[in-house]
Formats: sequence, structure tokens, C-alpha cells
Amino acid sequence: MPTLVAKPPQGDGWGHEVKFDGYRSQIIVDAGRARIFTRRGLDWTSKYRDLAAIAKTLDVENAILDGEIIVLNDKGLSDFAELRKAITRRQHDLYFVAFDLLHLNGHDLRDMAVEERREILEGIIPLDIRIQFSQALPGEANAIYHLVDQAGLEGMVSKRLGSKYVSGPTTNWLKTKCYTVGEFELLGVEREQGKPTFALMAEPGTRKYVGSAFVSINREMRERLWTRVQEHAGPPPKDMPKRPATQWVKPGIKVRIKHLRGEEDLRHASLQDFWEE
Repeated sequence: MPTLVAKPPQGDGWGHEVKFDGYRSQIIVDAGRARIFTRRGLDWTSKYRDLAAIAKTLDVENAILDGEIIVLNDKGLSDFAELRKAITRRQHDLYFVAFDLLHLNGHDLRDMAVEERREILEGIIPLDIRIQFSQALPGEANAIYHLVDQAGLEGMVSKRLGSKYVSGPTTNWLKTKCYTVGEFELLGVEREQGKPTFALMAEPGTRKYVGSAFVSINREMRERLWTRVQEHAGPPPKDMPKRPATQWVKPGIKVRIKHLRGEEDLRHASLQDFWEE
């Protein structure tokens, strides 16, 4: 599991790939069968019937492939929001993007260097099937990150060249995510003496809580926001747990939030602006 960092690592000792927005999975091919497991070890072969059938066609006796199951949107980008629908209704739209190879034809490859494992992996994947190889991104790390961000991708993964495959969290794999800006509805403000102020966010229209955002605006705007919050004070939304330091507000205040791209809930989020409907 890669470690999240704010900036990609620099220098020639790293390889870089696109971070795909999907379900981390392993394909295990053995004795003419193919099984697909989730990151937590659940057997989801029955949910990925088409991909399992394709995996059986790989020209290997046995293998363990590490990768991401994704579905693409109309721009050709991996779309996490559409993935669950595709699993149940559009099996033919699923792809498995393979980025590592743990085992091949009776040989444990985990002690090999990552670039060597990936070279072998690329050699066993045909070009015209829905199991595809995660290509390395050539160039300088900051330039790659800029292009990934401009393309609307979730981020990039950097892998230390020469590193072995290690289970669990590792700093030999680093993920750098891109930020996006979205509009949300304000549920309330959490304000405690001596602590940072956080705004609690909801999906527009539904009042469904999606996370909190650090109030990073200047002092004048913070005070103006607090005034609006007091003027629009209301009861807590239904089913929200008690938060003693929170001033809840009635519907009507919209906010602009900068947050990590590719997350179901807000992460590393900051409030940029607010206004009344």
C-alpha cells in the first residue's frame, strides 16, 4: 500500500505511473482457473465474471497479478462513481490495469526489483484485451504531476527503483493525489477555543454529510462566515451524531471547497469561499 505524500519524489531513483481510481485487486491464475480477490482478501470472482474469463486466456501456467479494476467515463478517465454500477450492469466495460507481478509459473518474484517484475508483467499481457499494463510515465516528476493534474486524473504513484514487493504500507511506493474544487452546502461550523475551525459539508440538495473542511480563509472572511452562520442558525440535520462545539445552520449557504480528487468523502479539504443562495 503506497504512502500518501504532498509532492512526488524527485530524482532518477523513482518510476512513476498513473494512479487509477478503482478497486485494488489481485488476479490469481492457476490450473486453468482464474480468481479475483479484493484488497481485503474477499473472493469477488463471481462479481468479475468477464475479467476472470479473460484472465484464463493469459499464456501462463500460474500467476498472481496486482492491479486496479476500473471503468472509464466518456473522457477515457477511470470513474469511481460509475464502478459499482458497471460491476452489476456493465461487466463488458470493466478493465483490470495490472501494475505488478508477484508470482509466475511457480516462481515467487517478490524479491526481484520492481522494474524487473514489471518488465516480465508487460511481456505476458497481450495488447488487445481488457487486462492492460500500467505504463510507466517518462519524464521529471513535477512535470508528470502537472500533466496528470491537467488531465483530470486522480494522481500518480511513484515506486522506488530496485525495491522488493512488501505487503502492507510502504514508503517505497508513494502516491501523490491531485486536488479539485467543488461546490457543497454548509451544514455547520465546528469552532473551539484554541483549535482550528472546520466547516461541515453536505451534498447540495440532499443535506447528506460528506466531511469537514479546514476554514483557511483570511480573518475578515472567517468573521463574516461566523456572522452568517449565527444569522442562519438552525437544528442539527437528521441522523447526524451530536457535536457539542458545532453551530448548525439552516439550508441556504453554499461553499467552495478544495479537496483531494478521487475520494468518496472529503479529504484534505479547505474552504475557499462561501455565499448565500
